[in-house]
Amino acid sequence: MRPLSLTMVAFGPFSTKQVIDFKALGTNPLFLINGPTGAGKTTILDAICFALYGKTTGDEREGAQMRCDMASDELLTEVNFSFQLGERHYHIRRVPEQPRAKKSGDGYTLQKPEAQLTCIEADGSENLLVAAKVSEATTQIEQLTGLDVDQFRQVMVLPQGKFRELLMADSKAREKIFSQLFQTHIYRQIEDKLKQQALGIKKDVEAMRNRRDGVLQGAELESDEALANELETLAPELDSAVAKKAEIDKQVQQVNQQLEQAKQLSDEFASLAQLNVLARQLDEQKTQNDQQEAQLLAGRNAKLLQPVFQAVESRKLELTQASELQQKLQRHQQHSQDSLNQSLAAIAKLPDLEAQQQQILNTAQQRRALLPQLQQLEQLNVHVSDCQQQMAKAELQGKQTKTTLAKLNDDKLTAQARVPQLKADSQQLLVLQQQISDTKHHAQLYAQWLRGRTEIEQIHARLLAAKARGAQLNTHHEQCEIYSQTLTLRWHQGQAAILAAQLSKGEACPVCGSLEHPQLAQSEQVVPTDEEREAAQANEQRALTELTNARSDYRQLKEKLKEVEQRNSELGEQLPGIDRLTQASLESALAQLEQQFAEATKAQQQLAEIENSLSAMQQQELQLNQQLDQEREHFRQREKQFNESAGQLKQLQAAIPPELVNLAALEQEITKLEQTATQLKVQISSLREQHTQVEQQSASAAAQLQSANETLARANEQFQLALSEFERQLQTSKFDSLSAFQLALVTDDEMATLAQQIKQYEQQCITNQANIAQLTAKLVDCTLPDIAAITECKTQRETQQQGALDAWQQLSGRMRQLAQTAEQLKSLDRQSEKLEAQYAVVGTLSDVANGNTGNKISLQRFVLSVLLDDVLLEASQRLQLMSKGRYRLLRKEDRAKGNKASGLELEVEDAYTAKVRSVATLSGGESFMAALSMALGLSDVVQAYAGGIKLDTLFIDEGFGSLDQDSLELAIRTLMDLQSAGRMVGVISHVTEMKEQIASRIDIVKSATGSEVELVLP
Repeated sequence: MRPLSLTMVAFGPFSTKQVIDFKALGTNPLFLINGPTGAGKTTILDAICFALYGKTTGDEREGAQMRCDMASDELLTEVNFSFQLGERHYHIRRVPEQPRAKKSGDGYTLQKPEAQLTCIEADGSENLLVAAKVSEATTQIEQLTGLDVDQFRQVMVLPQGKFRELLMADSKAREKIFSQLFQTHIYRQIEDKLKQQALGIKKDVEAMRNRRDGVLQGAELESDEALANELETLAPELDSAVAKKAEIDKQVQQVNQQLEQAKQLSDEFASLAQLNVLARQLDEQKTQNDQQEAQLLAGRNAKLLQPVFQAVESRKLELTQASELQQKLQRHQQHSQDSLNQSLAAIAKLPDLEAQQQQILNTAQQRRALLPQLQQLEQLNVHVSDCQQQMAKAELQGKQTKTTLAKLNDDKLTAQARVPQLKADSQQLLVLQQQISDTKHHAQLYAQWLRGRTEIEQIHARLLAAKARGAQLNTHHEQCEIYSQTLTLRWHQGQAAILAAQLSKGEACPVCGSLEHPQLAQSEQVVPTDEEREAAQANEQRALTELTNARSDYRQLKEKLKEVEQRNSELGEQLPGIDRLTQASLESALAQLEQQFAEATKAQQQLAEIENSLSAMQQQELQLNQQLDQEREHFRQREKQFNESAGQLKQLQAAIPPELVNLAALEQEITKLEQTATQLKVQISSLREQHTQVEQQSASAAAQLQSANETLARANEQFQLALSEFERQLQTSKFDSLSAFQLALVTDDEMATLAQQIKQYEQQCITNQANIAQLTAKLVDCTLPDIAAITECKTQRETQQQGALDAWQQLSGRMRQLAQTAEQLKSLDRQSEKLEAQYAVVGTLSDVANGNTGNKISLQRFVLSVLLDDVLLEASQRLQLMSKGRYRLLRKEDRAKGNKASGLELEVEDAYTAKVRSVATLSGGESFMAALSMALGLSDVVQAYAGGIKLDTLFIDEGFGSLDQDSLELAIRTLMDLQSAGRMVGVISHVTEMKEQIASRIDIVKSATGSEVELVLP
C-alpha cells in the first residue's frame, strides 16, 4: 500500500482543513515528520490508521475523541485518505461520531459515524464500494490490504513506545500476523480439515460405542456373554410354553361349544313359557272380541238406513237456513224504509242551502278585488323597513370605523415610541456575539489547562512511585551483583582445591608439572557449582534489565511532565490569569452573555416586527379613511330611498279601509269563504245522491223479502216429506228406536278397523296353539341346563388360556429382542472396525499437522518458521550493521513449556559474549534497532514471495532518541538504503541529526488557533 494524499478537517490539533500530498515528496521518498511536542506529528499516523480502520495507531483514543476543540462549529470532523494498491487507486472518507451544529435554529445534534470507500480505475472511472456503513468499510479495507488494524500497526507502523511488541510477540500472535502477510491460510485449512475429520471419526467411534452400549442397555444386558447365556436358557422354556398354550386353547374351544348348546336349549324353554302366557292372554280377550263382532253387525245394518236419515237432516238444515234468511231480510226492509223517510226530510231543505252558497261566493269576489292594492302596500312596508335597517347599519359601521381609526392612531404612537430603544439594544448583537465566542474559547483553554493540571498531578504521583521502585530495584541489583561477585570469587578460590583433590601420587601437576605434591591446596568454604554461578549471573542480569527499564520509564515520565507543563504554560500565556479562573465563573459569564445575546436578538426581532407593523398601520389608516367616506355616501342614498317610499305608503294607506289593511288576514278570509262555498256545494250534491240510493235500496229490500217468504214455504214442505219416509223405513228395520239407530252408526274406517282386529285375534289364536304343540313335542325328553355352572367353567379355562398366552408372548418377545440385539451388535462391530481403521490414519495425520506431537509445531507454524528464518536472515543483516556486528536475530527452536505453542519465538545472539539470550534482555535503543530491522526484513521477504502482501510503506514514530551517535548514523543509512530499494519511509523524530540528513519534511506548525501542515522539499 502506498499513500497518495491525506486530508484532515478539524482532526486532533488541526482546527482547519489540512492536506498532505505524498506524491509531491517523490517516487520513493524518505521524509521526516517534524514539529514541537503536541503539535500533531503522531496525529498524521492516527489519521491514516483512522481513515483505514476507524481506530488510532496507539488505540488510546476513539474517533469521537479526535475532534479539535478549537475548530469552528460549521466544520465537520472528517479524514480523507487516498492510497494505491497495485494498479488501482482507492479513496476512503471517515466521519467520527460528534456533536454538529443544527442547520436551522440553535443547539447541536449528534452526527452519526459514516464512511465511504471508492475504487478509482485506471481509466478514471469510480466505483462506490461502501456508501455509509463504517463496519462495511473496515471489512473492505481488511480484505484489500490483507491486514487488520493490529497487524497494520505492527508491520506498517512502528508506533511510539510499542517497538518491543513486534519482538516480544509469542508464537501464537506471530503466527496470526505472518499467516496474513504470507497468505499461508491453506496450511491452516489443512490442519483444520484434518482435525475436523479426526474429530468427526472419533465422535463416530464414540457414538458407535455408545450405540452398542445403548443396544445392550435397551435389552437389559450387561455383556455379550449374558446375551448368549440367556438365549441358551430361553429356548426350551419357549417350546414348553408353546405346547401348554395349544392344550389350553383346545379346552377353551370345547367349553365354548358346550355353553353355546346350553344357551340354545335354555332359550327354547323360555319361548315355550312365553307361548303359554300368550295363550292365557288370548282367552281373556275372547269376550272383547265377541263384543266387536256384535258392534260390526249393528253398524252394517245401520249403514242401510243411513241415506234416508241423511236426507232428513239435509232438508232440516235447508229449512233452518231459509227461516234465518227470511227474518234477516224482513229487518233489512224495515231499516230501508226508515232511511227513505229521513232522506225525504233532508231534500226539503235544499233551496235554503243553495241560496246561502251563492251569498258566500259574492262576498269572496268582493274581497279578492282589494288584493292588488294590499300587495303593493305590503311591498312598500318591507322596503321602508329595509331602508331603516340599512341606515342604522351604515351609521353603526361608521362609528366602528371611527373607533378603529382612533385605536390605530394610539397603537402607531406607542410603536413609534419603542423604536429608538430597540435600535440601541439590537446594535449590541455583534459585540455580544464576539464576547460569547471569546468566552467559549477561554472555557476550552481552561478545560485543556485543567486536564493538563490533573495530568501533571498524576505524573508526579507516578514519578514518586517510579522513584521508589527505582530505589528498590537498585538495591536489589546491588544485592544480586554482590552475590554474583562473591560466588565468582569463591569459585576462582576453590579451583586450586578442586584440582588438588583430583591429583594422584606420581601424577604430574597440570599447573607446575611436578610429580610430588608435598602441600595440597585446601578450601575452607564450599565451592559453588557452575550452575549456581550462572544462575547468580542471570539474576544479576535480570535485575540490571529491570533497573534499566525502570530508569527509562522514569526518564520518559520526566519528559512527559516537562511536555505537559510546557503545554499548560503556553495555555497560561494565551489566557492570563488562568489559574485564578473557575469553571463556575466561566459558565456564569457565558450564561450571562448568552442571556444578553438572546435579549439583543429578541430586540432586533421586535424592531423588525414594529417597523413592519408601522408600515402596515399606515396602509390600514388609508384604507379606513376610504371606507369611512364610502359608508357616509351609502347612508345618504338609503335616507333618500326611505323618504320616497314613506310618502307612497302614506297615500296608499288613505285609500284602503282600515279594517282591510292586513293583506294576510284578507287572503285568509277569502280562502275561508271559498272553502265554505265549496263545502255547501258538496253537501247539496251529496244529499241528492243519497236520496236516490235510499229509494233504490228500499225497493230492492221489498223484492228480496218477497222471494225469501216463498223459499221458506218450499223448504218446510220438503222437510215433512223426507221425515215421513225415514219413519216408515225405521219401523221395518231391526232397530227399536231412533236412538238405537243413531248409537249403531259408525264410519267406514271404524268398520274396517273392527274387521281387522277380529281377524288378527283369530290368527293369533291359531299360530300360538301350533307353536305350543311344536315346542312341547321337541322338549318332551329335555331338562333345563345349568348355565351358571357352564359359564364358571368357561371363565376358569379363559383365565388359564390368558396366563399361557402371556407366558408365551413374554418368552417369544424376549427371544425376538435378543435375536435383534445380537444382529445389531454384529452390524455395529463391523462399522466400528472400519471407523477405527480410518482414525488410525486420519488421527495420526491430524496430531502431526496440529502440533500435538513431538516439538509442538503445527503444519502452518512449520511453514511460517521457514519464512521467519528468511525474515530473520534479512533483519539480522541490518541489525548487525546498526549494532556494529554485535547482534543477530535467531528463531528459538527449543520447545515451550507445557502445552504452549512454540516455534516462532525470537532470540538474539550477542557476539560480544558468544551467547544466545532472549530479545527481552535488549535495552530500549537495542530494541528499537531490532524492531526496525525486523520490520524492514519482514517487508523484504513478504514482497519477495509470490502471493504475499505488498509492504512498500513504513512509518516510524520516535525511537531514534534512544540511539547513540554512531547507531543513529547507521540507522539513517539503513533507511536511505531502504529508500533506494523502492520504499516509502516516513519518520517522526525530535533528533536534530535526522532533520539535518533528511531533506524532505512535513513540518507541523503549532499555534494558539490550531496546528497547520507545511511541506518542505529539497
